[in-house]
Amino acid sequence: MLIRIHPDNPADRQLNMVIECLNDGGVIIFPTDTIYAMGCDIFKSKAIDRVARIKGVKPEKANFSFLCHDLSHLSDFTKPLNNDIFKLMKRTLPGPFTYILEANNNVPKILHRKKRTVGIRVPDNKIITEIIRQLGNPVMSTSIRDEDEIIEYSTDPELIHEKFENLVDIVIDGGYGDNEPSTIIDCTGEEIELIRQGKGLL
Repeated sequence: MLIRIHPDNPADRQLNMVIECLNDGGVIIFPTDTIYAMGCDIFKSKAIDRVARIKGVKPEKANFSFLCHDLSHLSDFTKPLNNDIFKLMKRTLPGPFTYILEANNNVPKILHRKKRTVGIRVPDNKIITEIIRQLGNPVMSTSIRDEDEIIEYSTDPELIHEKFENLVDIVIDGGYGDNEPSTIIDCTGEEIELIRQGKGLL
């Protein structure tokens, strides 16, 4: 199903359809402030397995991150942050950054594997942050890649729907996506480390 949701003024009726789908263990494709992503409620393990199958990876070997609706929500799933990391995150979030942080026991084991670390984002996108806020749980997120040799990520929601309509439950059309992923910052070592330079600039 393709659902069009206004990016600046998402309507409750459409949001409720998506939230109901996630509550039922559904898999969705949604816009972020960077690229389109696929995901589900982080507490629905069968849905996580399904996303992994669609991506062709084993869940325990996949680097799935998840999205929170704000910084306070994010802190529910991480070990206490030191002051420097918190200041950096407060300055850059919501925004196109993924932070690798130490996971606490609230994070399902399937998402942090043996390393006890997890990638977390707070995207600057009203559609998905409102869905997460109303759902009450974070949404797992993995990027939608394109087979095109020039374009790495799919940006047109209608073409994404054509490709994935038989694999996922809902594709959200929130307008064209970006073609540049988030910037990844690892905060689990002695020093804060830039892992991938993406859309977010420090």
